[in-house]
Amino acid sequence: MRARISNQVIYLHKADVPQYKKQGSVVRNTYFWALRSIADRAYRDQEWEYEEQVWLALVRMLTSFAESGYLGYRETALEFSPEASIPQQLRTVSTWQSLESEPF
Repeated sequence: MRARISNQVIYLHKADVPQYKKQGSVVRNTYFWALRSIADRAYRDQEWEYEEQVWLALVRMLTSFAESGYLGYRETALEFSPEASIPQQLRTVSTWQSLESEPF
């Protein structure tokens, strides 16, 4: 998921946040609700926001869903621009975007 940090708030790109689908996979819908439950703002068709106080929960959640094997790497990793500095507490679930990726 493309992400950026501004003023100690993580913003997830609106096109990359999980989608809830009424007849969708239980795992994907659970992932949607779990991430939405700790977000400070999670409105439809907008960036989702996570303040620093929930970053530990975000890391644990992303790690748990990544280890389950049901979701792909790009769905459970935070992708930052190549010039961004990734905070230490987010490094286990973060990477830098490739140069071919559409920037955030």
